[in-house]
Amino acid sequence: MRKNKKDNYRISTVKYAKSVALVYIKEYELDKVTKFGLPEIDDRFDIWRVPVLSMDGAKIGEIVIDAISSFVDINKTTTKEILENRLLGRKPLSSSKKNCKRTPKISMLSNTIRMGDSEELLMDMPNECVDLVFTSPPYYNAKPEYAEYLSYEEYLLKMRKIIHQCARVLNEGRFFVLNVSPVLIRRTSRNEASKRIAVPFDFHRIFIEEGFEFIDDIHWVKPEGAGWATGRGRRFAADRNPLQYKPVPITEYILVYRKKTDKLIDWLIREHPDQQALQESKIEDGYDVTNIWKITPVHNKHHPAVFPVELAEKVIKYYSIKNDVVLDPFAGTGTTGKAAIKLNRRFALLEQDEKYVNLMKTDFVHLTNLINIDWVNIDLNNNVTLF
Repeated sequence: MRKNKKDNYRISTVKYAKSVALVYIKEYELDKVTKFGLPEIDDRFDIWRVPVLSMDGAKIGEIVIDAISSFVDINKTTTKEILENRLLGRKPLSSSKKNCKRTPKISMLSNTIRMGDSEELLMDMPNECVDLVFTSPPYYNAKPEYAEYLSYEEYLLKMRKIIHQCARVLNEGRFFVLNVSPVLIRRTSRNEASKRIAVPFDFHRIFIEEGFEFIDDIHWVKPEGAGWATGRGRRFAADRNPLQYKPVPITEYILVYRKKTDKLIDWLIREHPDQQALQESKIEDGYDVTNIWKITPVHNKHHPAVFPVELAEKVIKYYSIKNDVVLDPFAGTGTTGKAAIKLNRRFALLEQDEKYVNLMKTDFVHLTNLINIDWVNIDLNNNVTLF
């Protein structure tokens, strides 16, 4: 029997579609002055259309939701500004008038470490409160300790949800930088072949669909021999048969994306409210002039997959300004936060493993003494706020 594609819909009822739309309209702070019409499914494009009405029943817009992923399509959904204008009977300002009033924001977020699921923790964060996201996502079942997803599709959906929330908390025109590489799924028997999954290319598709623009692909190159422990290439080295060639991977991707905006990067620099911080953030001689970064990997007895502090420092220097807030939604042992402290940036670190959170508590209490931060508060909810 042929499977109905609607069986794949996460949103299958009118009630569910309205509940997703309500969460979104609450972000607009318009839930008290609007209501919804009858949602309709458009199975040509696998979307729900939820009409947004004024309290007197006039349609003022709609919220468009992907039926498969349950995400609101921000590119097709009526903007908050248009909804407000229609509610108040105002004519929209011309683009020139709107643009001249916009200035880059300064985040008020304090240095923070929080324990829990990143998706849930991000939902508690205010809109546009961080200036850079830099992270390395968990591997998809590449090692036993990471085998927590039933399928690769489930893994990608979870990553999409977190990227979606990161887009919301990231300031206008700012950067999301991702350290990611293909993963090798080892064969379970001699009769099966191992599989190498092109994870970076699937992440690229998600970023584009979530409202980011692709900026750069940087290649982190490790010393030769660094990847030999994976076993990839050994069979060819022994037999030298054609068709069996597999190079040993010694690179990882550093993918750079920018949150979509109609403003150029020059606007962020020219209009930045703290010009002194901007001047103090200028890059010194000796910077990386190509997209090939040669960095020696590091190992940590507490964590199976840490990236070097040097890598975090490069990303933070090139894509943020002094006093900015750097978010890492998969913080691990806190490498991003340590680099942020060294470069006079603030940090927001999210991590679900209590073991790693406890390590960060110990490390960051020590680091605060080195940089003369006055005190550290660790509350009962395992949140750490550094002032």
